[in-house]
Amino acid sequence: MTIQLIQGDFEHTEALDLLTQMIQVKIKYHETKINGHLNEEDIKFREGKIKKLQDELMQVRQFLSHKDKQIHIEAKVNMA
Repeated sequence: MTIQLIQGDFEHTEALDLLTQMIQVKIKYHETKINGHLNEEDIKFREGKIKKLQDELMQVRQFLSHKDKQIHIEAKVNMA
């Protein structure tokens, strides 16, 4: 099963807003799991995931800051 989450062309400010919100949802998911009394190994794993997402968001911001035209974004979720 595939869910089409995003497909279209966006101004760079819209693209940044949309991607920022999506990444923040994923960060919040991991933070909620950390607060769910996981063991230390799981907490470190999720903290690593959060750090990676934050780094990727910074890269997205840098990439989009140099764009002055529309950005094409496609995002799908594939479930098997």
